Order: sequence, then C-alpha cells, then structure tokens
Amino acid sequence: MTQTTGAAGAAGDPPYLRIVAAIRRRIADGELAPGDRVPSTRQIAAQWGVALATATKALTTLRLEGLVEARPRIGTVVAGSAPAAPAAPAARRRPSPAPDTEPELTVERIVRAAVEIADAEGLAALSMRGVAARLGVAAMSTYRYVPSKEDLILLMADAAFGEESYPAEAPAHWRARVEVGARTLWGLYRKHPWLARISPLTRPLLLPNLLVHGEWMLAALDGRGLDPTTLFDIHVLLYSHVQGLAVHLELEADAEAATGQSEDQWMDSRAPVLQELVDSGRFPTFAKVVGSFEDGYDLRLDALFDLGLGALLDGLTPVVEGRGRSLGPRRGPV
Repeated sequence: MTQTTGAAGAAGDPPYLRIVAAIRRRIADGELAPGDRVPSTRQIAAQWGVALATATKALTTLRLEGLVEARPRIGTVVAGSAPAAPAAPAARRRPSPAPDTEPELTVERIVRAAVEIADAEGLAALSMRGVAARLGVAAMSTYRYVPSKEDLILLMADAAFGEESYPAEAPAHWRARVEVGARTLWGLYRKHPWLARISPLTRPLLLPNLLVHGEWMLAALDGRGLDPTTLFDIHVLLYSHVQGLAVHLELEADAEAATGQSEDQWMDSRAPVLQELVDSGRFPTFAKVVGSFEDGYDLRLDALFDLGLGALLDGLTPVVEGRGRSLGPRRGPV
C-alpha cells in the first residue's frame, strides 16, 4: 500500500524527510534493532510511492545520522548503537541550508559511490540521481562528469575489475595459472555480484581492466600448439563458467529484496509443492535423490564453482597438452 503521509513527519516536510522520520521512529521504538535490515531503496520507493533517488536520499540521511550502515550484499541495516536523539522533534525537522558550494566532485568519487550502491542494493537500484543524493550534490551535477548511467556502469565495471592484479612471476604450469585467473575473477564477482549482469557473453565488455584477466588466461594457454580458435574457445568457456555461476548471486539478492524471503525461507514456503511432485510418482529418480537428503539440498555456489572448474580443467587437459586438438565438432548456428 502506498503511504503518502507519515505520522512521524510533518505534512510539509519533503518526502525523504517523512521517510527518515518514520524509519527513525521504528528504530527508536525498538521495532528495528541493531543489525536488522531496514527497507531497501526499492521497498521504500514502492511503499511510499517515491522515486528511487528519493529513497536513496532518505537512506543516505539516516546513514549520515549514524542510525544505519550499508553492508555489501546484505543491504542497509540498523547501526550497532543509535546516536542521541536530535534536539528538535523528528516531526518538525527541516533540511539544513544548502552549502554555498557543493562538495568537489570527481569521476572517481562518483564511481566509488555508484559501486557502493550497487554492492549494497543491486544494479537495479542504481541511478544517476541516486548517486547524486548519496554524494549530497544537486541531481544533475553528476552528468557534468559522466554522461549517462550506461557510461557510469562501464566505469564501475572497469574500476571493479581493476581491484585485483596478478603476480609478476606466474605459476609454471598452465593449469595452476588458469586456476589463479579463474579464482581471482570469482572473488571479484563474489565481491561485486552486479558485474555478472552487465552484459551477455556474446557482447563482451571491452574494458582495459577486464582484459588484464583475459590476458592472464590467454597467456596461460598460449604456446601449447593450440590453434587460435581453440585457444580462444577454451578462454571463453572458462570465463563463462565463472560468469554463469556468478549471475545467480545478484539474482538471489534481487529475489530476496523483492519477496522479503531468504533462500531458505522461500524453499520452506514451496515445501508442499515439492512434496506433491515427489509423491506424484512421475519422477522416481528425482524423488529418490531428494528423499536421501536428511536436511534438504544446500546449494553452495562456491562448492559448485570448485567442482565445475576442476571438471573443466580435467576435460581440457588432453586438448591443451597435445593429446587431442579439438573441443568437438564445429557447427554453424542452429
């Protein structure tokens, strides 16, 4: 239900201050305890009928007051201890006068703020206005440095991929080198799950810092007698294993934000449907396997990454080491 007025805030207050007052009161009343998640920007926007930028401004205000803090992939939570209540009643607070000059903006500050939003709230919550609100500047200020949201996302991705580098002395064996590259990328996607959602495999990002990782992988496979197409196919296959699993990190975060249910809670709510499928008799193997789990199946993406990487490298070893020269028959588009 859209909430257009708030008892915790004066009717004449800007919408973001009414939202701030409502959440502040919930914290003061103990309804939201330290460590509890507060509504996300998307949830605030839906509940109060405001733009995402307004929701971001409300959360930024609470963060500056010390009431909440952003935790990557968890979201915004109540801070460990609440500061003293403001001298003026929450319902009558007014915005502070705007400073004569805005804080100095740079591309680096804009990108850093955008990455923080995407890490905490997901890529769908990112907007140019939201970044401006987080930085405390006028809504259009960021456009003087970054032309569009699309350009900003590319800058974010390049910065994120540039957070990790490789040792000057590479492992001697190709497989060890490939493992270092794959695990480095997996760590970056783990840290910034939104990276996996930016572009499909068929439209690669042409970013210098992403190419650093590609160069590492290609150099591990080069010089082994592979024809260029096979060499690049292996590189793409390995990259797709990392990206293909990583995309589910952001999808799960989006689903949890939209439903308010954790993965376990969602599965528990589907238990009757699962039991009906098991009892139907139509899927005997599925029923046997599912029935063998004492506490249910625990889908562990890190374990699947390790399992898949090992299986891929085992299968590719004969090709890379000269005992085979083909990944299979080549076919045109289906």
